[in-house]
This record gives sequence, C-alpha cells and structure tokens, in this order.
Amino acid sequence: MEEQPQPTTHHPQPTEGSIVQINVSLGGIPKRPILSGMITPLGLAGDAHAHPQIHGGPEKAVLLIAAEVIDELKSRGYPLFYGALGENLTTRGLDYRQLRIGQQLRAGAALLEIAKVRGPCAALDIYGPSIKQEIYDAQAKAGDTSSPRWGMSGFYARVLQGGAVHPDDIISIGATLA
Repeated sequence: MEEQPQPTTHHPQPTEGSIVQINVSLGGIPKRPILSGMITPLGLAGDAHAHPQIHGGPEKAVLLIAAEVIDELKSRGYPLFYGALGENLTTRGLDYRQLRIGQQLRAGAALLEIAKVRGPCAALDIYGPSIKQEIYDAQAKAGDTSSPRWGMSGFYARVLQGGAVHPDDIISIGATLA
C-alpha cells in the first residue's frame, strides 16, 4: 500500500493584537504611560525627542515594540518596564517577527505604515551594555527577516491617518484607510 502524503496544517500567524500601553516623554527614555493619545503625522501628541535630528519626524513618527520582547528581556535580568525602550506603543499578541516594511497597521483610530526597523542607540546602555546585541544584529540591520532578532528592537512607523489610541485598542495588520 502506497503511503499517502499527509495534509499540511496551516497555522496562520496572528494578524491582530492589542495596545497594552501608550508612552510619551519630554525627550529621551524612558517614556511614561498616558491614559490615551492622539497620533498625528509627526507622532504622539505630547511626545518629544532628546535628539530630533536622529529620532522622530514623519518616517519615525511612532515606535512600536512588542510587550513579549520586553517580558523576555526582563526574564533575562534586564531592568525593563513598558516604555523603557522608548516605544510609543507597547503591543501584545501581534507577531512582531511577521511584521514587514511597508505593511499597514490599524492602531486604534490611526493608520500606520511600517517604515523601518529601529536601530537601537547608546541611550539603551543604561539597561546593560549587552542589551543592544540582544535585540538587534547585522541581519536585522540589513533587513533580513530570517534574523532571530528581527523586530525585537521595534519598528518605526509613518502615519497615514492620525487618530486616537487607547490601551486595549486593537492593532491589526493589513488595515486600510477608512
């Protein structure tokens, strides 16, 4: 009797998660939680950057980092909390390893587009000298999505449509303009 090929089971990656926390600062890290936010073309209203020549602007308007990454780093002994890495939106449930440059995300009432992988800067050294190597490598820098560190450093997004965001709002891949 000839062996029949087994059907492959497709496990789709989550295309939807939620916003755990919204974070702003007067410049630099950490960013602190706020109850709700308004995303504008230049990022979250009330958020500032210590080095505006490096951070912010329309191509780096919003920084997203997965809570799962922060939780993992905390389990490895890094003294982190949501907002510590400078993210504006801390997300949960959205598979950051599946995010790609150019993808659109609906975050609350806003529409974002992934613009680039965040390259971590020396400001993160306050959490330990090796943290940058934990979340970013040459492969991720080169845009190689097979890197084991792909997406761990977060993603910068441009704003296609501003809008309000709140904790527990849905964040989903593949959204379009309303």
